Amino acid sequence: MNSQQTAIQQHQQQISKCRLCPDMIPPVITCQPIVTKILLIGQAPGDKEGVLAKPFAWTAGKTLFKWFSSMGVDEEQFRQRVYMSAVCRCFPGKNPKGGDRVPSRLEISTCSQWLNEEISILQPELIIPVGKLAINQFIPLKKLTEVIGQQFIKTVSGSLRDIIPLPHPSGASTWHRMEPGITLLQKALNKIEEHKSWQVCFNSESC
Repeated sequence: MNSQQTAIQQHQQQISKCRLCPDMIPPVITCQPIVTKILLIGQAPGDKEGVLAKPFAWTAGKTLFKWFSSMGVDEEQFRQRVYMSAVCRCFPGKNPKGGDRVPSRLEISTCSQWLNEEISILQPELIIPVGKLAINQFIPLKKLTEVIGQQFIKTVSGSLRDIIPLPHPSGASTWHRMEPGITLLQKALNKIEEHKSWQVCFNSESC
């Protein structure tokens, strides 16, 4: 076991004990403790993820993995080769007006320590933020049309990294099912598939 593998396992052991945000509903959701150069960042888990104990385990996940299956990568392959993180790691609870509650700025700031540590350990070459909340941690935006379908180079944790944003695959969202969302989503997926880190991870025995 190499030092990165040991570090990410120890990191996940630490994060699983986190209870810093009183309004967040545990458990803390983490992916498999894998070492990879590709980091996918979601927004926050839903209520089903807590039961199934893995990120993107329900409806939005089915759509997300359908996108990647169009590139020849099924869900199991993806989970084994891509580290799946999130802006916040616990279920925020329901919004009285419908849907899940959006994490507060304080909750996002508090949970950012875990994401920053993962970036420090893994040193990802490709970051895939999914949804506005995740994208905003790296690229300020007002509209998805400003960023989806593009590749950005940003300094993250002291190093230049490629960022290719995706829209959120929520069933409540129509953005990715209507134009220009359909075309821009496909452009983004094409850029991910063409990225050197993706090519290495899915066309070799390991990342």
